[in-house]
Amino acid sequence: MGVFPMADSRDATRVYWVEPRRRAILPLDGFHCSRSLAKVIRADRFRVTVDRAFGQIIALCAEAAEDRPDTWINAAIEASFVRLHALGLAHSVECWDGDRLAGGLYGLALGRAFFGESMVSRASNASKVAIASLVARLRAGGFTLLDCQFMTEHLATLGAVEIDREAYMARLAEALDGTTRHEATTAPFDAIERDALVGGAVPGAVILSYLRP
Repeated sequence: MGVFPMADSRDATRVYWVEPRRRAILPLDGFHCSRSLAKVIRADRFRVTVDRAFGQIIALCAEAAEDRPDTWINAAIEASFVRLHALGLAHSVECWDGDRLAGGLYGLALGRAFFGESMVSRASNASKVAIASLVARLRAGGFTLLDCQFMTEHLATLGAVEIDREAYMARLAEALDGTTRHEATTAPFDAIERDALVGGAVPGAVILSYLRP
C-alpha cells in the first residue's frame, strides 16, 4: 500500500504509518560502487551472510548509539518483523568482523520489491558493504524495486534518488503484480547463494560480479 511503520521512540507504545510525498529508492541498475568500496568488498574485509542473525540485526538497528541516541524501532515493530522473518518475508544481510557483528540491514521482501527498513554500522564501511550485497542479491533474484523510504546523504552517495508518490506507487504496483499478500520470497532473495556459497558467506568477488552493468 506504500506505507511503512514507525514509532516516536524505542520506548513508545504506539506505531503509526508513514506515507512520504517524496520517496527514496535505489535503482538496482544505478548503484554506485566507488573504487574504495569495491576495494573493501574485494578484500573480503567483512564476512557477509544473509538471514543468519536476523534477530541480532534488528536489535542492533534498534539500539541507541552515540550518533543516534534514539530510534524509531519499538518493541511492537521489532516483534512484528521477527515474526515476518519466521514467515520468510523479512530478511537480513549481516557483515561480520571475525565473530563480531559489525553491521548490516533488514527489510521486507514481497514480489519483486524489497522494502529496506533500517541499516546499522558498528565499523567503517559495514553498512555500505551490506547494501552492496543486498543490491547484488536483488539483481540476481530479478527484483525491480529497492525502497529506501527517506533520502539521506549516505544513500545519495550510493545512487539513491527521490521520486514523487505517484511515480513510486506505479513502480510498486509493477513490482507486486501477480504477488499474493503472504507470498514468501526467500528463493529469489537467495539466488546469489546458489552460485557461490562458501562457509555461509558469499565472497566479495562474486558480489562485485553482480553489481556490474
